[in-house]
Amino acid sequence: MSSAVPPASCENLPDPLIIPRSEHGISRKNIDSDALKVLYRLHNHGHLAYLVGGGVRDLLLGRRPKDFDVSTDATPNEVRRLFRNSRVIGKRFRLVQVFFREGKIIEVSTFRRAAEEEEGEVLCANNTYGTPAEDALRRDLTINALFYNIADYSVVDYVDGLADLKAGRIRAVGNADVRFHRDP
Repeated sequence: MSSAVPPASCENLPDPLIIPRSEHGISRKNIDSDALKVLYRLHNHGHLAYLVGGGVRDLLLGRRPKDFDVSTDATPNEVRRLFRNSRVIGKRFRLVQVFFREGKIIEVSTFRRAAEEEEGEVLCANNTYGTPAEDALRRDLTINALFYNIADYSVVDYVDGLADLKAGRIRAVGNADVRFHRDP
């Protein structure tokens, strides 16, 4: 594994690299129709709505994702109000599971930021909402910190994840020991 992306303070969050639709291979035809419903409903109600994580990575690699996760600026209660077919779960951090036919679940998380004591205390309580940049800096690997923005079909990259993906490089975001202890 290559070196980790250093953590950023709130004062110097990175500007994202925005990859327009014409410069990446993600097509909405390869995104699950129910995930698209979630993304579009959030977007149409004035929220940021990003496909996140391994699903974006897999789509960029031309693979079929095993699941699709969404991240948004909507709070769990706001998401719950938009989707009657959902429930809020989680103790440390609240997520919304949106249910569809045949047992399909699309998980929706609110953008969050690192808790003050997170580096030293791996499993601290954290319901601290944040920005997309802060959320990207909490992810495990750079290649899992890529976002697909349904508003303009761009890929949003705060941590050079696309360059790592193209190079076949695996890098942690922040302290690798903390990341892998929290999410082995």
